Amino acid sequence: MKKKALYILIAVAVCLLIGFLSSFATQSSVNDWYITLNKPSFNPPNTIFAPVWTVLYILMGVSAGIVWSKGFHHIWVKTALYHFGFQLLFNALWSIVFFGLKNPLWALVVILVLLTLIILTIKWFKVVSKLAALLLIPYLLWVCFASILNYQIWMLN
Repeated sequence: MKKKALYILIAVAVCLLIGFLSSFATQSSVNDWYITLNKPSFNPPNTIFAPVWTVLYILMGVSAGIVWSKGFHHIWVKTALYHFGFQLLFNALWSIVFFGLKNPLWALVVILVLLTLIILTIKWFKVVSKLAALLLIPYLLWVCFASILNYQIWMLN
């Protein structure tokens, strides 16, 4: 049990670190470029994003830690965690492209790839642990919402 908790703790820390590093790209333009964009009526207030992402990164880390604790030597665990790693990279890439490069169109491409990778990650996590897969559902739903939001911002601008 201690080993599982350690894996979860490490995975949560990695996810939060990626989120923290991604926030540098976000902060670079959220208070200037982003506020000038036309946004759809369902765009949430900026204050919502940080708490939501913090919870999602924690859930992602718990999920990955559960899978990792099943033994990295197992091919299904490796496959699941490779998918998780790729989706985490695309998660960070989205912030860089949307906010850092200020490019909603390419960010839309990135987020559609991210959605695909999240679905594949959930599929592989389910093979290893149903609980781990379920913990990623809020993340999938939020990224679906973010994809629609990204699309609308691109269309409106």
